[in-house]
Amino acid sequence: MSEDQKRSDRHRDGLARRDFLRIGGMAGLAAGTALPKRLAPTEAAAAEAPRYPVVDVAPLTKLEPGTTVDFSYPDSDSPSLLVRLDGPADGGIGPNESVVAFSLLCTHKGCPLNFKSERNMLICPCHWSSFDPAKAGRLVIGQASDPLPQITLRITDGIVQAVGVSGLIYGRHTNII
Repeated sequence: MSEDQKRSDRHRDGLARRDFLRIGGMAGLAAGTALPKRLAPTEAAAAEAPRYPVVDVAPLTKLEPGTTVDFSYPDSDSPSLLVRLDGPADGGIGPNESVVAFSLLCTHKGCPLNFKSERNMLICPCHWSSFDPAKAGRLVIGQASDPLPQITLRITDGIVQAVGVSGLIYGRHTNII
């Protein structure tokens, strides 16, 4: 095909493929730079974010390595466990970042988990899913497909407090009911 035929085909079909892709790429770039502004949370969206209660769990001075504390969070229908591990943990607070807390409802079928201190694992007695509290409640083995929801903790005046949840508690559409 001669150059004249190529040029006339381009003009007959409108845009050449190369021009179409160049224009499309520039439009995509322009849209991409504007996108974060449109998706940025507004004050109204921030006001709709779940507001978790602040719950005192235990005095930090009472938490020796291996100590566990049962509590409910964010409400009385949500069994949770605080544990001080021997070493640092993802999302941990306190000495050596070793204090963590998790929902005790297995993410597979909602069975209540047991903490096995000799293995440093949260284990489901129903189907044997095992979760590692040192690794943000990540599934080690078993039927579950999601990590455990981790309770966000802070220390205020020497008291460990629960202040939020990352992840969805089993059987819920939202953690705050």
